[in-house]
Amino acid sequence: MKKHKTSDPLRPYSSIVFDGPERAAARSMLYPVGFKPEDFKKPLIGVASTWGNVTPCNMHIDKLALESEKGANEAGGKAIVFNTITISDGISMGSEGMKYSLVSREVIADSIETVVGCAGMDGFVAIGGCDKNMPGSIIAMARMNRPAVFVYGGTILPGCIVGDKRQLDIVSVFEAIGAHANKKIGDQELQAIEQCAIPGPGSCGGMYTANTMASAIEALGMSLPNSSAQNAISPAKMDDCRRAGACVIEMLRQGIRPLDILTKKAFENAITVVIALSGSTNAVLHLLAIAHAAKVKLSLDDFTRVGKHVPVLADLKPSGKHLMSELVAIGGIRPLMKTLLDKGLLHGDALTVTGHTMAETLAGVKPYPAGQTIIKPFDQPIKKDSHLVILRGNLASEGAVAKISGKEGMRFSGKARVFNSEEDALEKILDGTIVKGDVIVIRFEGPRGGPGMREMLSPTSAIMGKGLGKDVALITDGRFSGGSHGFVVGHITPEAYVGGTIALVKNGDTITIDAEKRQINLDIPAAELKKRKKAWKKPAPRYTRGVLAKYAAHVTSASLGAVTDAELKL
Repeated sequence: MKKHKTSDPLRPYSSIVFDGPERAAARSMLYPVGFKPEDFKKPLIGVASTWGNVTPCNMHIDKLALESEKGANEAGGKAIVFNTITISDGISMGSEGMKYSLVSREVIADSIETVVGCAGMDGFVAIGGCDKNMPGSIIAMARMNRPAVFVYGGTILPGCIVGDKRQLDIVSVFEAIGAHANKKIGDQELQAIEQCAIPGPGSCGGMYTANTMASAIEALGMSLPNSSAQNAISPAKMDDCRRAGACVIEMLRQGIRPLDILTKKAFENAITVVIALSGSTNAVLHLLAIAHAAKVKLSLDDFTRVGKHVPVLADLKPSGKHLMSELVAIGGIRPLMKTLLDKGLLHGDALTVTGHTMAETLAGVKPYPAGQTIIKPFDQPIKKDSHLVILRGNLASEGAVAKISGKEGMRFSGKARVFNSEEDALEKILDGTIVKGDVIVIRFEGPRGGPGMREMLSPTSAIMGKGLGKDVALITDGRFSGGSHGFVVGHITPEAYVGGTIALVKNGDTITIDAEKRQINLDIPAAELKKRKKAWKKPAPRYTRGVLAKYAAHVTSASLGAVTDAELKL
């Protein structure tokens, strides 16, 4: 983005829009929305709100945006609140609507870039509360490279049923569907869980994708300390929003830009924190996409390289016991980050939006209270190295991402049960067709083939609800919700739609997944594989117009982050 020359370093872009007699028409448009003559001499700060009543994750963000507006104004700027879209993964999961989920990340990034660029904003705050509006916001920050701070909308509190000690969340509902199909629970209990699992505003309560990405963004240095570990409805979150608005003004004064922060060291910090927290596989996809926007060379191999040295320490859902709100209560992720720093696993010299280094922001952090069981001691990890395992082999020559907690075992070999859509697979899981020893193959769900790379939370939750979590594996060229657990492998590339080996699998073929060797293979002779490949024909696209068709035409492989601008020739 070209930076215009201006006599006011705090107004490098708004001065072009507002200054001088010839810009009177531009100024006149803003008097009706509350501007006064003196406001045109202040830095113009955008507040990108992802508010919407389409999901509880974002239903409160309109109020948070007003706090960021207040913080920017009190610090000497003039703020304008504007909206971008959000969608709900939890609502659309398992349906055709889920194909729009990953697409929304690009739409959100594009829309923030469009508004900030068009309005001549000198900096901005972006407030996100759901899976895709968070990386979408950071992608926009990297593209624009104007002072910017991300604010996480915060985590939800657990749901509960009167007289029941279980702490419920959205994954409880998905798994209850499987338990209901297996006649482990009745209609009345299913309805009780359905009605009580989501008690109010905030993002899904485990270390699912929203909380994972909030933690990753804080580790990148793009949010204020502790922004990732606050309850959605809390004084701490309101204060976080006010301080974020003021922070953008201070970044302008200090000349700090996102690309000063989004370095290779920052991405390695983010990977480290995601692994220690046992975070979502979606972090791989999103960090690759953010790095692409920031022009930082990051690949799947970096996750393997970093992951060899980082233990899994957090006993958080979905594979663990605890919810994010419980981690918030004992200090959030900062004490964990301090431990990682002290062990030499974080780059302490990485810059943050505060103007201080990561080490400086962690200097006064106190350890977790004695007796807590959420974050394990460094010498007693849940897993000694990363749960995010990058696999390669004849089934994924460009890579695949497995989520291996160790509880499912490290190796699985079984007979393929092949499905060309998520819905077909879910039906056969729920009706009992899938049995112990099966490897469920769900294909044509990749970025181009889906299109949109749907998340497989419904099938994986049904597997858990049916009691098959350790007895079957599921592989896909789609992806997984942060709420998925079990022996699962996603992001298989090349995807089926472009002729990847996953398109050639037949029912009854043996598939072997070996997390220790980091391999995933279709166990058939090379000559047979070659024969199948020669006979394969590319299917017709599922969509020929509209946003899904445009996305399918431009999106890259999941191994590159499923970005949509990598091949543009300028």
